Amino acid sequence: MPAELAHEPRAVAIGTFDGVHLGHQRVIEAALAAGPKSTVVTFDPHPRVALGNQVELLTTLDRRLQLFDELGIADTLVIEFTPDTARLEPEEFVDGVLRPIGTEVIVAGENFRFGRRRSGDLDLLSMLGFDVRPVPLVENVSSSQIRHRLRAGEIAQAAALLGRPPEVEGTVVAGDARGGTLGFPTANLSVDPQLLIPDYGIYAGAVGRTPAAISIGTNPHYGGDERRIEAFLLDFEGDLYGQRLVVELWKRLRDERAFDSEQELIAQIARDVEETRAATRPV
Repeated sequence: MPAELAHEPRAVAIGTFDGVHLGHQRVIEAALAAGPKSTVVTFDPHPRVALGNQVELLTTLDRRLQLFDELGIADTLVIEFTPDTARLEPEEFVDGVLRPIGTEVIVAGENFRFGRRRSGDLDLLSMLGFDVRPVPLVENVSSSQIRHRLRAGEIAQAAALLGRPPEVEGTVVAGDARGGTLGFPTANLSVDPQLLIPDYGIYAGAVGRTPAAISIGTNPHYGGDERRIEAFLLDFEGDLYGQRLVVELWKRLRDERAFDSEQELIAQIARDVEETRAATRPV
């Protein structure tokens, strides 16, 4: 397993970091504070996925890399996780990945395990000569807890665990163009099928600095049965087709539903837009 980074003194934060939530951020902050060049060693695909399990991911690899960069990490090494990777003894992983890039300091959550049958831990890394700095877990913060909150549409609670608003990420593709005929043209997102999608409903949020009203669901007013994720960017004009959008969710406004008439639907969307204008970004 060859390393892809130059050999130089490094403080390495190691983990999967799905979601880059508050607990993960503590680990990354410890690497940034350690002294040597801050580096993340992470895995793709998610180890549980590579071993045949289903995992609803909170972030794509591209978004994780972007978040690492925003947090100030200098370098990231992505290890392709395969069944062969899972069979590596801890010492083999150390000699094949950590030593070749110059790792001196290792920071990870205090419960970090690695190697064949999860037989390696931070004590072993310390015995192998690294300056190991365990990071205490943040109480009640975990990717699984965030997934639970998002499935329930609990946006504020999920944001509190993430340390930022939850997101839906995807590429803009052609839709039904129905929103334009109603006066609210939407960007229709194609989303990685492994990503977790929050509870169906209408949300207030934003794309960058542009407020957005977001619909997640099946468009029951028109008898839809296929999941759609559509964002109406307020006061925006332009062509978004083919662009990757990261859509923040700030507040769940209501359930999706069918209306007695198209006029009722238009009036409700207008109210959703005004609520979106008044929404504030959760921290």
